[in-house]
Amino acid sequence: MAAPAQPKKIVAPTVSQINAEFVTQLACKYWAPHIKKKSPFDIKVIEDIYEKEIVKSRFAIRKIMLLEFSQYLENYLWMNYSPEVSSKAYLMSICCMVNEKFRENVPAWETFKKKPDHFPFFFKCILKAALAETDGEFSLHEQTVLLLFLDHCFNSLEVDLIRSQVQQLISLPMWMGLQPARLELELKKTPKLRKFWNLIKKNDEKMDPEAREQSFQERRFLSQLIQKFISVLKSVPLSEPVTMDKVHYCERFIELMIDLEALLPTRRWFNTILDDSHLLVHCYLSNLVHREEDGHLFSQLLDMLKFYTGFEINDQTGNALTENEMTTIHYDRITSLQRAAFAHFPELYDFALSNVAEVDTRESLVKFFGPLSSNTLHQVASYLCLLPILPKNEDTTFDKEFLLELLVSRHERRISQIQQLNQMPLYPTEKIIWDENIVPTEYYSGEGLRKHDVCFLVTVRPTKPYGTKFDRRRPFIEQIGLVYVRGCEIQGMLDDKGRVIEDGPEPRPNLRGESRTFRVFLDPNQYQQDMTNTIQNGAEDVYETFNIIMRRKPKENNFKAVLETIRNLMNTDCVVPDWLHDIILGYGDPSSAHYSKMPNQIATLDFNDTFLSIEHLKTSFPGHNVKVTVDDPALQIPPFRITFPVRSGKGKKRKDVDGEDEDTEEAKTLIVEPHVIPNRGPYPYNQPKRNTIQFTHTQIEAIRAGMQPGLTMVVGPPGTGKTDVAVQIISNIYHNFPEQRTLIVTHSNQALNQLFEKIMALDIDERHLLRLGHGEEELETEKDFSRYGRVNYVLARRIELLEEVKRLQKSLGVPGDASYTCETAGYFFLYQVMSRWEEYISKVKNKGRTYEEDMEIAEGCFRHIKKIFTQLEEFRASELLRSGLDRSKYLLVKEAKIIAMTCTHAALKRHDLVKLGFKYDNILMEEAAQILEIETFIPLLLQNPQDGFSRLKRWIMIGDHHQLPPVIKNMAFQKYSNMEQSLFTRFVRVGVPTVDLDAQGRARASLCNLYNWRYKNLGNLPHVQLLPEFSTANAGLLYDFQLINVEDFQGVGESEPNPYFYQNLGEAEYVVALFMYMCLLGYPADKISILTTYNGQKHLIRDIINRRCGSNPLIGRPNKVTTVDRFQGQQNDYILLSLVRTRAVGHLRDVRRLVVAMSRARLGLYIFARVSLFQNCFELTPAFSQLTARPLHLHIIPTEPFPTSRKNGERPSHEVQIIKNMPQMANFVYNMYMHLIQTTHHYHQTLLQLPPAMVEEGEEVQSQETELETEEEANPAQADLSSLTDATSSQESSASQTESTPNQTGASSSPEAIPTTSDITATVAGPVTVPAEANASQAVTPAPEETK
Repeated sequence: MAAPAQPKKIVAPTVSQINAEFVTQLACKYWAPHIKKKSPFDIKVIEDIYEKEIVKSRFAIRKIMLLEFSQYLENYLWMNYSPEVSSKAYLMSICCMVNEKFRENVPAWETFKKKPDHFPFFFKCILKAALAETDGEFSLHEQTVLLLFLDHCFNSLEVDLIRSQVQQLISLPMWMGLQPARLELELKKTPKLRKFWNLIKKNDEKMDPEAREQSFQERRFLSQLIQKFISVLKSVPLSEPVTMDKVHYCERFIELMIDLEALLPTRRWFNTILDDSHLLVHCYLSNLVHREEDGHLFSQLLDMLKFYTGFEINDQTGNALTENEMTTIHYDRITSLQRAAFAHFPELYDFALSNVAEVDTRESLVKFFGPLSSNTLHQVASYLCLLPILPKNEDTTFDKEFLLELLVSRHERRISQIQQLNQMPLYPTEKIIWDENIVPTEYYSGEGLRKHDVCFLVTVRPTKPYGTKFDRRRPFIEQIGLVYVRGCEIQGMLDDKGRVIEDGPEPRPNLRGESRTFRVFLDPNQYQQDMTNTIQNGAEDVYETFNIIMRRKPKENNFKAVLETIRNLMNTDCVVPDWLHDIILGYGDPSSAHYSKMPNQIATLDFNDTFLSIEHLKTSFPGHNVKVTVDDPALQIPPFRITFPVRSGKGKKRKDVDGEDEDTEEAKTLIVEPHVIPNRGPYPYNQPKRNTIQFTHTQIEAIRAGMQPGLTMVVGPPGTGKTDVAVQIISNIYHNFPEQRTLIVTHSNQALNQLFEKIMALDIDERHLLRLGHGEEELETEKDFSRYGRVNYVLARRIELLEEVKRLQKSLGVPGDASYTCETAGYFFLYQVMSRWEEYISKVKNKGRTYEEDMEIAEGCFRHIKKIFTQLEEFRASELLRSGLDRSKYLLVKEAKIIAMTCTHAALKRHDLVKLGFKYDNILMEEAAQILEIETFIPLLLQNPQDGFSRLKRWIMIGDHHQLPPVIKNMAFQKYSNMEQSLFTRFVRVGVPTVDLDAQGRARASLCNLYNWRYKNLGNLPHVQLLPEFSTANAGLLYDFQLINVEDFQGVGESEPNPYFYQNLGEAEYVVALFMYMCLLGYPADKISILTTYNGQKHLIRDIINRRCGSNPLIGRPNKVTTVDRFQGQQNDYILLSLVRTRAVGHLRDVRRLVVAMSRARLGLYIFARVSLFQNCFELTPAFSQLTARPLHLHIIPTEPFPTSRKNGERPSHEVQIIKNMPQMANFVYNMYMHLIQTTHHYHQTLLQLPPAMVEEGEEVQSQETELETEEEANPAQADLSSLTDATSSQESSASQTESTPNQTGASSSPEAIPTTSDITATVAGPVTVPAEANASQAVTPAPEETK
């Protein structure tokens, strides 16, 4: 939906302000979770809070935020709600809290689910209040709050509790609100609805009068709400002052209508009700639309509602309507109007007898109907069942303007949505880019230009003198003097002769001078609009004025290709498999595509190397009876074929009890057949690679589901082996269905590379692997799986195989050159090798005792030889195709069986892939919960349908909707279009069956407890308890996880140098100090990652790391310093986490972000935060209750080196030291560091004084060099360390001082040479320029520091 204008940033109250509030005092008395002795429930408290805190402040967000954060809804409002205490203040308070939860994007319905008994009564009260008179008990502002609450209900249909209440409002019985003639017309259109309608009437007759009346009220609710809105809308004057309450009510109402129209399940019956109310006509004729300032957003919303009401889709089936079908609907409407005119209105004969094309424009309709009287227009509308019949001798109550607009808008010809789409430019212009409602201001940088780069041509006419400072608070365009922006695509740079310089092996020509000319492709639709404007209005030619060309970063620069793909898809007859169609639309049975309900379920599957033993197989199918076809235990070895009992998915209902028992017994019996993989040849590399992972029974269920046809959804919590499951599914499909092709799609290159590296470790021939896109450069292998890499592999492999043929030919003594080409090798195989093999087989008749064994070896050798020629036959095409491009296309379309790409690559290259005739049978999507819905949908359509049907057989989606969703930077799309919801998440919400992996093997069990509450039965794999790395304690630290409270440093908590660029210097310094402490104890730096929840803090920590640890060999750099969001999908042994915020919880309230943050560590997690803020947050309670159960000060064991033999949870034998705050930790680390330096120095001095016989000459020289290096690198660092306690958090200030550093004569050991902690101050908030290394023989004097 269209976003409202950018709201002002809401400044969250600080913890001290929260504590001072009246609400907080009440919370501490009545409902705060940490208060043991609470006062009894008092209804007057709710009344007082509502009147004094909410109404009096005009529903101020700050007040409602405080109430919601204090757990008012969970611990007081809903816990004590009942019909007896229900009141207006009570209802409104609950609605305000739920609305606030949705605004904060936190779960809203959990509380109601725990105590659902009174929800039906509560909901009925809300419906009644929403229809109340505005001058009565409920004000218009309050009813606006109720509308928002209802909107949230309609958007939460996946919650059973909500759906049970809302369903009655939006199902077929709601057509009671239609006028009788219209109802009759609709039932006549769809005959099967008549049967349902009669059934509804019969059921109504059986109801008692009171229940029937209540039911009728609910069915008519939306019709009555529309009428109420129309009366409010009509009360808005054209020019006199109007209360903003009315405007906001109207905006919220249209927003509700849009949401009802945009969701297929709600639209199905509601669209007819909306059409019958003529709401759009009333709105477009209203005064509010014509009020320029007040009605701007209302008009935008109205345009969107018009788009959805005319959406080209069949409301009943959900099928998209073709252009022909839309034209037929339009013609039917016009001809029915003509028939009515001909039969009943002589004055319209001319209209009735004209052809359709002549009369279906707005102008001609107004010409024919404009002269008619209001009563006549009403009669025409009533003949079309648009209005009730006008009684004889009575005048109509409707305005003529309304009646005319009703007839004209309904019958005028409209441009189809596809035509509108095709006429739209793909690139944004200056009007769109700097419209804050569409694109919030951001800053970009550009680089060099390549072919197909999307660029912007910019016209700038500066109005300010050179050097004028840019003011971020004022509009961008007027300060810069920007006039035009147009998009284009680079075709290439031109040479001296005006020809495009192509990329290729030939060297690029040397061009003279410094100016370069590029040829670009313009957007034809935009160009047409600009030229039309120039010709008709005399405007200047935009294309003659450009003076700047720029582009965005490549990662953000793929929008044009994606938009083009979407547009192409809209113009194509996209065929989604029948078994997926209804699920994608949200119709019907959500489990209809599960393999158990698919008609083509496969009974026997070869699980290849999935099982490690027969015991593993039996434990993988708990509750099943496993029958093995061979009794000898020695022969019960993998691989296994399993025959499953296949039942028809189409419900045959068994009624007899005996039959059911028999059926159940049969359904739980698996027939297992061990089989031997044929010998592949005599060489070690002929032996197949085998899986070594002992999969759990849920992982086996996921693998089984993935091998069967249909939709498989696997929910994989952190560390549960999602990638291993995915790889095994791919391998099993490859072996079971060798003729099928599988497409792998992931969100990131990193995930694709992890998947590929594991695929390569399994028994899959690498000639069948292909990796598309640019991410293959990061693959940790020498092999190149890109298109051209595979072409080179095929050519090299061809030469190797032809050499083998040459050897074979020589050994057989066959003359000629059989190894010249693949073709000659093929003839050699047919006439020389096959004839000899057949002769050999016929001669071997004598079956001795070892005949089978010997024969198997012989056949293995022959299979090896045969494979050589099979591959050469496949490679023949590379001899016939001469260019690398043709060869790569052939590989993609014919040779590759497993093709991998990112979802972005699929969106960018869809057109090319379809054009090539790309085909595939299966899709596996990893990270499916991180992929946008449109980017999930595009990979389904990378091939043309066969005979009108999709050949897609399997769709496996693996993801975790409890972790972070796709990143949507545009708040309008994120909040109002729900664009951040992935298709995976939507499927889970609508109830598509999932396989939930339930055993993690990544983290210690104690760390897993911090997030396993979010999942169904997430436990631990046995090795998490058994392996030494998990049972051993973290050296130097008392606990394996700890929440460390960080108070203000130098009076400052969080700071915000730029909007939303949050930093917390105290936490940043503390995190880095702990990192240095761990490294000094001996922890490998690359096993530690530092995470934070904000970009600002990430940059601050990196700056401090650069200063403290930069090039110091004793410390090193952490593996990564990044944000929680960026680190999703990665892990490390030790995680140090900074939560930054001290005023408001911020976006960590999104539990998905909390889950990601808590689940990145394997062995140790140390969190730095303002405990008083986070411990009161309801959503975070399950994790923070465990964190706060341990001491909130850091407990360290400085004398315990890494690694330690102490078991996790044991009391240490060394002394435990408690660190109270950051300055103490900084001092401690500094002293520890200096002690280490002095000890090292003393050790080297001792070595130098030993007799020559005890020290080798080389060792002596080496020790002297080491001493010098250690001193040179250590001394600059000691000044850095000493600045820990005096660091300042100012982003702008700079400190400039000279640090006196001892020279290499060993002065660092004298106490005078060591600066004390108060001697030096340094700035750590900005990037620091580090001086170049000084010569080792001189004293080092660093240059003054600079800060940006």
